[in-house]
Amino acid sequence: MAWLGAGAAQAATRVVVVAGMGGEPQYEERFGKWSEQVAQASATATGDPGQVQRLAGKNARREHIQAALKKAAEELKAGDQLVLVLIGHGSYDGSEYRFNIEGPDITGSELAAMLDRIPAQQLVVNATSSSGALAEKLANDRRVVITATRSGGERNATRFAGFWAEALTSEAADTDKDGNVTAREAFDYTVRRVADAFKADNAILTERARLEGREPARFVVSRLGPAALFAGDPQLAALRAEQDQIIARLAEMKALKANLPEDEYYARIEPVLVELARVGDRIDARFAALGVKVEEGGDAM
Repeated sequence: MAWLGAGAAQAATRVVVVAGMGGEPQYEERFGKWSEQVAQASATATGDPGQVQRLAGKNARREHIQAALKKAAEELKAGDQLVLVLIGHGSYDGSEYRFNIEGPDITGSELAAMLDRIPAQQLVVNATSSSGALAEKLANDRRVVITATRSGGERNATRFAGFWAEALTSEAADTDKDGNVTAREAFDYTVRRVADAFKADNAILTERARLEGREPARFVVSRLGPAALFAGDPQLAALRAEQDQIIARLAEMKALKANLPEDEYYARIEPVLVELARVGDRIDARFAALGVKVEEGGDAM
């Protein structure tokens, strides 16, 4: 069975990438470049560039961020996903985190209030300095929070965003080699690359990333190789949506396992597994029609 979506069990995914104020030309260039890379990879991952919004420079003011998240609150449902990526500088005064943008900064409390109005499952990647101050404030049952720093006290400019962008196009980040880079895989890759960079510079590691929340692997943040075909082929996109819905049903069933007699549990789950296998076969057939080789057992080559 080819290209089982690694936990991306939602009907629609909205991605908002925000590049904050750099303050210096080198940072302005870096933040712009990294945000573009993340947005491009997200367009491939979602299969719908229209669901990806990049805000940068004068278009990343408080009102623009508020408008993007307000639109997400109005349009997304509980079964959908929202991915919010913040790239830039942050600050923390001991009580409140701030994301540095053109005009008035946006605070952690404001971000939390806006995100709480959105019913979708959420992945928040805050790649700024002092971002660890937001981890506990934002964490809840339907939200995975990734921060570049462990606490608000880590104030140096971070390297996390650059390596996160790199992870989205790196086969090395795809540890299970299924063509999908999940948030878990991207996080692990980025943490390794940040540590390697500090070591190469003979510098003390002052940037310790953090991940809070359940099942980060349910968020697919990038698709590589043949998996990227899902973004450009309508038939594959429809099959992926069908596959994702089945995966969502499986996840719901697995949550009930502890409360059901074993025979009843397997009687319920077996037909869904068969249905999932049949969709996988149809995906394999579509890959074959497109001239993509599928190895027996199941990965497209």
